[in-house]
Amino acid sequence: MQRSAVAVTLLVIATAVVYPLPWLVVKESGAWRLALPGGSGTQFTLRWMHSVEKEDWEEWFSITDDGAIEITGTRFKTFGAGVPSSAGTETHLEDGWVVMTGIDRIVDPLLVQAAAAEHYRLIHDGHVLTLSRDEPPPILEFVAVRAPLWRVTPALVRTWFATARPVRE
Repeated sequence: MQRSAVAVTLLVIATAVVYPLPWLVVKESGAWRLALPGGSGTQFTLRWMHSVEKEDWEEWFSITDDGAIEITGTRFKTFGAGVPSSAGTETHLEDGWVVMTGIDRIVDPLLVQAAAAEHYRLIHDGHVLTLSRDEPPPILEFVAVRAPLWRVTPALVRTWFATARPVRE
């Protein structure tokens, strides 16, 4: 009886380690920098300071049923050069922010140059992870993947040890 329990436990552990699970992966120079749970419907936000307006901007993303990254909305404080007067299905003011929702456009893979001066942050599941680094600014690639735990573990550990703090306005 005890041997069968050990065998079942080992089988469960082996399956958990090798079975592909959905992840949101942030790559830098092709290497997996961060990994977060990222199945269908997962939502995340990129927040940064606009280099000219000097105000925070946000873009909201979701992972589709097909595993693609889709921009769903954005919000910002002021209009500037190159900013459309509307995008998506609705544009309105909310607590001093211009909010555009219903954009629903695939941007996969999502590439971001996370310059230190713009203070790029990733908001996922109520926590903020700093993305920007000093020169040269990294080009980050956000992708939704299915991968076994053994493949994701180094990036997952880096994510756990990254400076994560609760979201504040």
